[in-house]
Amino acid sequence: MTSKQITGGNVLRQAITGQRKHVTLAALGFSAHQAGEAIVPVLIGVVIDQAIAVEGYGGLFLWLGILAAVFAVLSYSYRYGARAAERAAEQAAHDIRLALAARVLDPRGGAESGRLPGELASLATGDAQRVGALNRALPYGLAAMTGVVVAAVALLGESVPLGLLVLLGTPPLLWLAHLLGRPLERRSEAERERAANASGVAADLVSGLRVLKGLGAESVAVARYRTMSRESLAATVRAARVKSVHDGGMLALNGIFLAIVALVGGRLAAEGSISIGALVAAVGLAQFLLGPLTNVAWVNSEFAQARASATRIASVLSAPPAVQPGTGKLAGPVRGEIALRGVSHAGLRDIDLHAAPGELLGVVVPDPAIAIALLECLGRDVDPATGTVELDGVALSSLEFDQARGAMLIAAHDADLFEGSLISNVTSNGDGAARALTAVGADEVARALPEGVDTVLTERGRSLSGGQRQRVALARALAADPPVLVLHDPTTAVDAVTEAGIAEGVREIRRGRTTILLTTSPALLAVADRVVVIEDGKVSAEGSHGELAAAHAGYRTAVLA
Repeated sequence: MTSKQITGGNVLRQAITGQRKHVTLAALGFSAHQAGEAIVPVLIGVVIDQAIAVEGYGGLFLWLGILAAVFAVLSYSYRYGARAAERAAEQAAHDIRLALAARVLDPRGGAESGRLPGELASLATGDAQRVGALNRALPYGLAAMTGVVVAAVALLGESVPLGLLVLLGTPPLLWLAHLLGRPLERRSEAERERAANASGVAADLVSGLRVLKGLGAESVAVARYRTMSRESLAATVRAARVKSVHDGGMLALNGIFLAIVALVGGRLAAEGSISIGALVAAVGLAQFLLGPLTNVAWVNSEFAQARASATRIASVLSAPPAVQPGTGKLAGPVRGEIALRGVSHAGLRDIDLHAAPGELLGVVVPDPAIAIALLECLGRDVDPATGTVELDGVALSSLEFDQARGAMLIAAHDADLFEGSLISNVTSNGDGAARALTAVGADEVARALPEGVDTVLTERGRSLSGGQRQRVALARALAADPPVLVLHDPTTAVDAVTEAGIAEGVREIRRGRTTILLTTSPALLAVADRVVVIEDGKVSAEGSHGELAAAHAGYRTAVLA
């Protein structure tokens, strides 16, 4: 299935067909239970007729035994069906979460565009759970229809008018249920959309809490979240209001239908067309029908909400990729030569930039937006509108993803740490960790922790200070030891003395490996072999740090001011 073919209906079908076996088993279990429930009033009617008969008690005890056996079967079948339905629902939700994670982590990108992390988390939790719940609801719906059919057949056996009344009255009832469910679907989709937006904003604010406090922007952030939260609350209330109308309407329809069945049955009994036992069976069946018909209303509600969530999930799964994979491979070992030739993207304008193999290149970009555009091109998060980015003379767009990203690592400024030990955040196999930690002073961070490098960090490394987190993240990038490493402002949260030590450490550990420092740090730029200045989307000057500091006013403003 290609991304363009994925729709909400595709997601629903895949959720069901992927768990067809367990859904079928659950439907069989629930259907056996409903059939047994439908037979019980009939058996009770027979028992009553046997009790008032004058032939003796043999037949009475026989039918009591049959009734007990039916109760045993329906009890076991319900438990069996419930177990299978629960497994199908949870497994389907799990499969959807895996599909969402695979799409978000797809090297082609595109799924996260225009969506906050909290919104994606909401899709993978609440929406995935709602779609998965369809596998719990569907067997109930099929079983409810089985119960209605068995009850109708039983009523036909007792009275043809009663049986026909049920058979002919159920389809219009289901059609009305469908009409009642359509507004609920629309409101549910809006509710999930607003809830996801609120979750996304909340996650965004929490992750940037320190920055907000530093800027004194807490009140603005709170006002923004309050607005989103109120919109989410209003959408939830509207959805709840529609759901109450839906459920109340279905209950009223069911009540009217059952009252008609009971009225017709009572009339037939008064006329002597059916026996006392048959009347009891008819009334019992009419009362029994309340259960299946209520289940039909509930299933219809679940379908409406699942369709809304499936549509939102499909919008992520079908998001167009930002880039397409190439098929080429590098001819030999990576030398690390990087070249941008006539590249235009966002703020970049027909830019030419070259980093020689093994060069430590400093790049100063005063405009943060243009810096991000450059990183996007180097990391191939996007393909430039014009021009090419080349690695060892081969266009990145023509290389397999593994080839390009295995050769070049982009260490973003806002790289997160993960919950786990400090050493596990630096490397998974221990290779090069000690040297990388020492190079950036992260070994000092480890010595200050209770258990050294084995100290477990909290989520996103929040148990560390900003400068400590930066040093550990930088050590992780250095420990990977890629042929080409691009570092974006890796020392903004450390003091000047520590920054100078880090600069020397980076130069030493990356000797002979191509390194691009996208920064305005004078300490890092001072150890670079060459520095390039990009202004207004183009290279405006290049030279050593000292030369540019002496001769270029824009450089002095960006780096030394």
